[in-house]
Amino acid sequence: MRTTLDLPENLLKEAMMATHTETKTAVIVKALEELVRKSKISDIKKYRGKIDLEIDLNELRDRN
Repeated sequence: MRTTLDLPENLLKEAMMATHTETKTAVIVKALEELVRKSKISDIKKYRGKIDLEIDLNELRDRN
């Protein structure tokens, strides 16, 4: 999808350098993917301590 954006050039260049991304499109896609990923993690965190899975981590890690 084509979209016209007015972005701060220095911020865009800094993001490209930080992510080792060569194109503006790629860095924006990467940023959007990261935003969605963090949002999903945040949604999952609300279940912390509320679900009893009865899992023995030592057994899963072969530490018998």
